[in-house]
Amino acid sequence: MKICIVAEGCYPYVVGGVSGWIHSMIQAFPEHDFIILAIIANRDISGKFEYKLPENVCSVYEAYLDDLDWSEGKKEGRRTKLKRSEYRALRSLLMNKRVEWDAIFEMFKNSSFSIDDLLMGADFLKIVTEYYNLNFPQIPFSDFLWTMRSIYLPLFLMLKTPIPKADVYHCVATGYAGIRGAMGNKLYGGRLLISEHGIYTREREEEIIKATWVKGIYKGIWIDQFKKMSLVAYEKADLVTSLYSHARELQIELGCPEEKTVIIPNGIDIARFESIPGKTQEDEGYINIGAILRVAPIKDVKTMIQAFSFAKARVTNLKLWILGPFNEDKEYADECFDLVDALGVKDVIFTGRVNVAEYMGRMDCTILTSISEGQPLTILEGFAAKKPVIATDVGNCRELIYGSADDEFGPAGILTHIMNTQEIAGAMIDMATNEEMRLKMGEAGYKRVNSKYRIDQMRDKYRKIYNELW
Repeated sequence: MKICIVAEGCYPYVVGGVSGWIHSMIQAFPEHDFIILAIIANRDISGKFEYKLPENVCSVYEAYLDDLDWSEGKKEGRRTKLKRSEYRALRSLLMNKRVEWDAIFEMFKNSSFSIDDLLMGADFLKIVTEYYNLNFPQIPFSDFLWTMRSIYLPLFLMLKTPIPKADVYHCVATGYAGIRGAMGNKLYGGRLLISEHGIYTREREEEIIKATWVKGIYKGIWIDQFKKMSLVAYEKADLVTSLYSHARELQIELGCPEEKTVIIPNGIDIARFESIPGKTQEDEGYINIGAILRVAPIKDVKTMIQAFSFAKARVTNLKLWILGPFNEDKEYADECFDLVDALGVKDVIFTGRVNVAEYMGRMDCTILTSISEGQPLTILEGFAAKKPVIATDVGNCRELIYGSADDEFGPAGILTHIMNTQEIAGAMIDMATNEEMRLKMGEAGYKRVNSKYRIDQMRDKYRKIYNELW
């Protein structure tokens, strides 16, 4: 079977999280051939892989959200004139009516038009003008027109970029990845499987609400764009997986048919952490807190550093290990380095990318201060090594720490509110000063991960799905 993994902004260019999950999934099914269809920002990072691809990856295709118009036969001043059926389909998309997605897919597959010409052409202008007059006549039209062009450019690039033929399209999100998978399903008949680690629509909505680059009514237009892209993915999908019950509820709320939904938790290779090295002479006298993450704003490393500085003032033998790459967002990483210097806090170590198993045994607990998560693999890896966790109340962290109604293993860490420096510092102090609690929580986490979050459990569920879809 040939499986096309469709991913946006992660594998194989970024380490950890969803990328790590994709890598482990490909390795878990050596009997299948995998194609990677990677959606990335632009050609600047083309081919810059952070992973050595498994042998069963037969090819990698890239699609760019920001790119030049490479249409053959493009002529200066030429403008695209759509057929009547194409115009009707495009209007359904821009007007937020019942979108004629099948016609849209066929239109972009078969037409030789230039995307630049389409966006600058009379048909696009006419539809945007109609939409503007119906909904937003109070704002300057020129701003509105250029914003609509910027909104639809990445979508049109996704629709215009060729898609490899596959038996199954496995999208690791909705959004642009879901659009690519839905188009592959329509054009080649490949079955469509969606596995959401976070709920894409909600994540984009939160980002846009907080963003400074988009203002006023344009926030709503962007949010609606992501909603309709996710909806077609849900509609075309044969099956949609989520990691935990609340995520499944959100999928259904956003329009995914309930009968298509299934919960498959993350799974990790527990054996990888069974014989890991323990503390070294360097660790003598220290309480080590391990943050396994990429240094990026969504992980809120700054709050972690600030909380650590307060805790360190109370418990002087604390040490914070930030175990992960810091090249994804260099500006943010530099801000974190500068914050450590400004606070004058000692014993904060940035290791860069490491083999987590080589460090986990040296930690007394792990920490995650993210503002958004799904079901963090780093927490499960810590549990496999019998390490309790301090985590913010995002995604499925609450259930990982306290368990669901059907487990009685007890708490496996301390849950805090997002960006609450005082709470996080207090949790660090509690972990550092109560060894008996740490050990008890570590055992609870180990039992929980063995019960519900083993990689063989996840692999068996996905093997069954792949066989049923093929």
